[in-house]
Amino acid sequence: MLSSLPARLAVLVALLATVLPLAACGSGADKPVLRVGDQTGETESRLRAAGLLDDLPYEIEWARFPAAANLHEALRADAVDIGSAADSPTVAAIAGGSPIKAVAAWNNGGKGTYVLVPKDSPIRTLADLKGKRISPSTRGSVAHYLVLGALKQAGLSESDATLNYLSPTDASSAFSTGSIDAWATWGVYAARTRGELGARVLTDGTGINSGLSVLSATDKSLTDPAKRRAVADFADRVDRSYTWAQRNPSAFDDWYSGFARQPVEIAAQIRAEQTSYRRIPVDGAFADQLQTTYDTWTRAGVLQGRKNLHDYVDGSLQNP
Repeated sequence: MLSSLPARLAVLVALLATVLPLAACGSGADKPVLRVGDQTGETESRLRAAGLLDDLPYEIEWARFPAAANLHEALRADAVDIGSAADSPTVAAIAGGSPIKAVAAWNNGGKGTYVLVPKDSPIRTLADLKGKRISPSTRGSVAHYLVLGALKQAGLSESDATLNYLSPTDASSAFSTGSIDAWATWGVYAARTRGELGARVLTDGTGINSGLSVLSATDKSLTDPAKRRAVADFADRVDRSYTWAQRNPSAFDDWYSGFARQPVEIAAQIRAEQTSYRRIPVDGAFADQLQTTYDTWTRAGVLQGRKNLHDYVDGSLQNP
């Protein structure tokens, strides 16, 4: 009996080595995993600053992307379950066959997208863009939409300027070296360019862009009841993060200053666009807005085909 004790202990140790890890991860295994695509990491950072990631009833796997086009590529490839973007890249993804539905939306009146010019640029009005080199960032982006609208306001057409479609990183480099005369961009890219280079805002998206931020989910993720609940909860937390920004301006400025690595004064300029977001119903009127954006792009030749955007809206996850 004594001689067999070491063997019995070895069997017990082996058994515990198998059982204990299962027990340790058992509570986590019961939680659904929501894979969230995040442009520049801003959503995760804001939610964390607002204390809204401390009591999640599910796990989040974050994936960071430099722009909406990249995020929507990940949604189409089923590399993430959900992600937020403006309406233009959302309808572009739908036009391209992405299996997604719009499940939540916010509107800030068109703020947050800018046409920037160097601080010493002679460009002072939209009419001055005639003959200039402009990067609307990526083709079909919300910034591209702004450029087309700004040119139209000035009585100009797309052919009156030279449009260079560049990724945000490449556009930033081109702007800083003077390779382009104006750059249409958004969010942290605009904040850093204004802070580091003193770029001037020629115009923003107010009165041109819809101001929509659209949370999209893959059709596959929406077939899972646990993930549907997680998506609905996540959308609610995003909404609460905007409320946090509205009610805590100093905390917002401190957070954004650290996130964008810019002075607090620059963060304070960004606050207006963030605190203007209001959640809107995902309903027929919202689908009509997406349809308008889609039809604008098809008329411009950027998108092809005919789609009814009402078929790509799921309002069943909204809070009553």
